[in-house]
Amino acid sequence: MAENDRTMPPALSPEAALRWLIEMGADEAIADAPIDRFAAPAPAQQTTHPPTETAAHPSPAASRAAPAPARPAVAASPDLVAPAQGAADASSAAAAAKTLDELREAVGAFEGCALKFTAMNTVFSDGHPDSAVMFVGEAPGVEEDRQGKPFVGASGKLLDQMLAPIGLARGEHGDKGAYISNILFWRPPGNRSPTTAEIAACMPFIQRHIELVSPKVLVYLGGTAAKTMLDRKEGIMRLRGKWYEHYSSRLDAPIPAIATFHPAYLLRQPGQKRESWCDLLNLRFKLNEITNNN
Repeated sequence: MAENDRTMPPALSPEAALRWLIEMGADEAIADAPIDRFAAPAPAQQTTHPPTETAAHPSPAASRAAPAPARPAVAASPDLVAPAQGAADASSAAAAAKTLDELREAVGAFEGCALKFTAMNTVFSDGHPDSAVMFVGEAPGVEEDRQGKPFVGASGKLLDQMLAPIGLARGEHGDKGAYISNILFWRPPGNRSPTTAEIAACMPFIQRHIELVSPKVLVYLGGTAAKTMLDRKEGIMRLRGKWYEHYSSRLDAPIPAIATFHPAYLLRQPGQKRESWCDLLNLRFKLNEITNNN
């Protein structure tokens, strides 16, 4: 099939048709039941009443002009909260959380981000909260949305492979552990980039998340996470590999932070793995330095 041919080939098996739909970007269902868009509308009911036009019995001409019965409507989503109100509600809910469990419950109950109503699961975190390093990504993907855990798809497997040589793993804790979360807790439809309003609605939660975990080092995975957390406009090429400091009034001291490529980007651009490996070695050296100083 030509690259620009968007028409569906004839006589495909159900499996091949499903693969074609996924390739075209239709990777999720919006309604609970399928709708046959090609079905003929139901015929108008015939009436045997005399052609006297009344409110209860319209004339045949009026019956012919009446619209066909509408298809069953899809259930409406809950009333969406305005972006500014959503960010304000998130700030209040995040500030009230005194523990990670309370923060998880606050995120689960939060309805100020429209992404929650199109996602399958809320993706909060993975790994031990007592880990020395906290990784912050952008948003869940397809597999993360299905399982309710961050970085469990192909990019998650690559991340685990990247961490192992420097002695980190999400199943460990302390100086060997890796704790993982995202700025957004719900998957954007079609894995699109999150909007400014969606990020603003979730930022108070990830900020409070970092305060409660209080890791020794923060790692921002990918350009969106780095620019958002650092409040910078430069791309990941300029931001990666340098040390920054994460400040918060609720932290005893700033947390060293470094940005590096997102594993999903490395899957598409394997030639950048060399630079990513340099960033990971830099991370390992920083951890050793902090441990020795303590």
